[in-house]
Amino acid sequence: VQPVESGGGLVQAGGSLRVSCTVSGIITSVFNSKIMGWYRQAPGKQRELVATITRLSDTKYADSVKGRFTISRDNANKKVHLQMNSLKPEDTAVYYCNSDARDLSWGQGTQVTVSS
Repeated sequence: VQPVESGGGLVQAGGSLRVSCTVSGIITSVFNSKIMGWYRQAPGKQRELVATITRLSDTKYADSVKGRFTISRDNANKKVHLQMNSLKPEDTAVYYCNSDARDLSWGQGTQVTVSS
């Protein structure tokens, strides 16, 4: 079971990007049972949890992104999205999705680069 992330790119500070993740190799009911999350890893830093979302779309965010990022999910299609607004250079990282328990394989991630 491996998520496939997409949608990253290069954007100027203050801009927006939407990254998405599709989870294959898992039946819908199992996907729906998981709290899904977006993580990011900047060069030289540990991977950090950015946002999580339950099956019923209850969400939590890291303080660093609260008010700027919005996580959502499409249970029928096993997708998770992260809308990122008011991007800052410090948001530059590779973004990954996984469950909050990190019990899926890690995908390749998608690079987000924010220029100042």
